[in-house]
Amino acid sequence: MKNTKTSRCAPSYRVLDESQIRRLHAATLELLKTTGVKVMLPEAVEMLSGAGCRVVDDNVVRIPGELVEDCIRSAPSDIRIYDRLGNEAMRLAGRNVHYGLGTDLLHIYDLETGELRQSQLKDVAAAARIADSLAEIDYIASYALPQDSPTNLMYIDCFSEQLKNSVKPIFFTSAGAEDLTVINAMAAAVVGGKKVLQEKPIHIHYAEPLSPLTHTVGALKKLFFCADNRVPVNYTPGMMSGATAPITLAGAIAMGNAEALSGIVLHQLRGRGAPIISGFGLSTFDMQTGACIYGCPEYRLAISACADLYHHYGIPMWGTAGASDSHALDQQAAMEWTASILTGGLDGANLIHDVAYLGQGLVGHPAAIVMCAEIISYVKHLLKGFDLDETKLDLDTIRQVGPQGNYLTSPQTLKFFRTEHWHPQLTNRKTLDNWLSGAADTWGETAVAKARDILKNHTPQPLSKDQVNHLDNLRSEAERRLTDTYIES
Repeated sequence: MKNTKTSRCAPSYRVLDESQIRRLHAATLELLKTTGVKVMLPEAVEMLSGAGCRVVDDNVVRIPGELVEDCIRSAPSDIRIYDRLGNEAMRLAGRNVHYGLGTDLLHIYDLETGELRQSQLKDVAAAARIADSLAEIDYIASYALPQDSPTNLMYIDCFSEQLKNSVKPIFFTSAGAEDLTVINAMAAAVVGGKKVLQEKPIHIHYAEPLSPLTHTVGALKKLFFCADNRVPVNYTPGMMSGATAPITLAGAIAMGNAEALSGIVLHQLRGRGAPIISGFGLSTFDMQTGACIYGCPEYRLAISACADLYHHYGIPMWGTAGASDSHALDQQAAMEWTASILTGGLDGANLIHDVAYLGQGLVGHPAAIVMCAEIISYVKHLLKGFDLDETKLDLDTIRQVGPQGNYLTSPQTLKFFRTEHWHPQLTNRKTLDNWLSGAADTWGETAVAKARDILKNHTPQPLSKDQVNHLDNLRSEAERRLTDTYIES
């Protein structure tokens, strides 16, 4: 009797087994109970004290394990994110993987001249439009940090440009609670109000504590704003092993997890059940150059361990991929992008950002977005695996074709050739003669041409005139209030 049940064959990967997860979790709780974290916002210290934490000298707070466990349980395990048209775009849960851009790159390669220059607001718009056209990019971020915007308005300007140039969810940063308030009002303005935005959020705020083991005033004000207003927040430490974190991976992971879980405690005490994405990142401090390294294998091991921990906790987790230490669109960049995009996918990280980063998180290139989208397409096809069932095994077809036959005219080939094989958009598959007889372009040159074509021909779903006017009015009001305002960090 035939068994027609589908059997999915797909790659899986983990770094920590269950006993190692328990050991790291116990070490984290021990750190929080005996060393604690510095909390620089008085109202946060008071809140923690009222919840049973012990406050010692200089606002260092020691957090009992039972409170940590309670707040892990109260954090949601399933967060839905929508596009600005109201369609569900991402489900942050389980091992669902979503890739998107990163924020705040200070320098960018000009797509037309090839010149490396300071980032401008037009680069934010261009990155959003390119990403909007690429199915493999699940959400957008500013990518560039525009040096032609006023300092206390640059994040507001970035968010406005992203809303105008893409329908995709937005991963965003802010300088403080002041501009975060304006950004949230902008998001509400394009979806029909604050209540609709809370029910169908289109944005995720990125904030982080200060390593080692410190929650600053500015970070906590943003964290509390998100908890109060049910804005999904990605609150994760970014450490440098050997500088702001232990040189050993085990010690750095334990410390980073203490920072992340203490953030969850603060967030959930402020707003139980409010949506939070957690985890930790671990770059390394290069002892020879003094650089913060993104493309190293230590980073990937730490993120993989983080994934194992947060799948265990049942809390949606953050990750990074598609980031390179190379300062150019070269072979090193391709190597480091691919290694990180692949391992990030195998980790099952839910919200993977920094796609198409160059220059240790300082440099961008519009064509890099196109190139990384192709790598993501490859990786997603690999992660999908294949079916081992009677339909796909299909021994009857093999018998029918027999020895010395061919499958070009087989009904099976006609039925499945579009779905069984990966079909790249940019990767060269021409024969050598055909490649030489044509332009003989490299992959990078093809990506540059593709990025130019997108910017010339892709038109994102536009906002209405009223929505644009509303955004512009919010920006004008912010300019009056924030241009000379000091924002606490």
